[in-house]
Amino acid sequence: MTHYLEFEKPLAEIEGKANELRALARTSEGMDVEKEAAALDQKASQMLKDLYKNLIPWRKCQVARHPDRPHCKDYIEALFTEYTPLAGDRNFADDHAVMGGLARFGDRSVVVIGHEKGNDTKSRIERNFGMARPEGYRKAIRLMDLADRFNLPVIALVDTPGAYPGKGAEERGQSEAIARSTQRCLQLGVPMVSVIIGEGGSGGAVAFATANKVAMLEHSIYSVISPEGCASILWKDAEKMREAAEALRLTAQDLSKLGVIDKIIPEPLGGAHRDPLAATDGVRKALEAMLKGLDGKDRDALVKDRRKKFLSMGSKGLAA
Repeated sequence: MTHYLEFEKPLAEIEGKANELRALARTSEGMDVEKEAAALDQKASQMLKDLYKNLIPWRKCQVARHPDRPHCKDYIEALFTEYTPLAGDRNFADDHAVMGGLARFGDRSVVVIGHEKGNDTKSRIERNFGMARPEGYRKAIRLMDLADRFNLPVIALVDTPGAYPGKGAEERGQSEAIARSTQRCLQLGVPMVSVIIGEGGSGGAVAFATANKVAMLEHSIYSVISPEGCASILWKDAEKMREAAEALRLTAQDLSKLGVIDKIIPEPLGGAHRDPLAATDGVRKALEAMLKGLDGKDRDALVKDRRKKFLSMGSKGLAA
């Protein structure tokens, strides 16, 4: 069953009518509705193009959060072979919001790390909706240490509304864990590439995205705060999230202009959830290109380039 977003309701009506006609024809012998259904399909196709032609930032937020959008687990299953998950931070617990381990990406051995939101009520609760606790970031640090020791590239898949702000997380050092994870990214002597596959929220995303190369899917978002949170602080009204989304410049297109990201990965028409296979193939090609561009660089050059990238961030947009 297709899940339609608020702005897609007119499209839902047309596609629904086409489906109803075809269902009626299957139950009524001799009824030929294919011509009418095909006309509705054509109308729906054009409407989909028009809706996604120039999405405003708030609509991109909705697409980035779509419940059927491929998540970290989907990409790992589709892109990697011989995936061996590693669990726990060897200190407190295993955080199910963060998954990662050893894997093969094509002919390369790599370490892959990512946020996992879950795809149904049970798994979303188990994964804490992709909001990692300190033990999740400490698990990521352990995996990055492993990658550095065995000279394995690190691939990070970012999809989180932000780090978990609960009391227990704060008691166990949430801010320190995020800072240490970000620091470990900067110190890695191996190639590190990150892809924002959905939401990139606040420091919880930066902790996995302080990489040599950062890419974003076309309709993903990446920001210091959610539009709702920003609106609550600035206007004391979460309903002003549309204005906040515009002001935050959180789209892949804005961030590419600012020099915050290096690459925009095109999505299938209607978003990654409408054609997960095509979206997965786009991420595969982007990862291959980014890793290939880092081949041959020694440890010192990788660290130096990464630090320079983040210290100079924003200068491109200011100069323009």
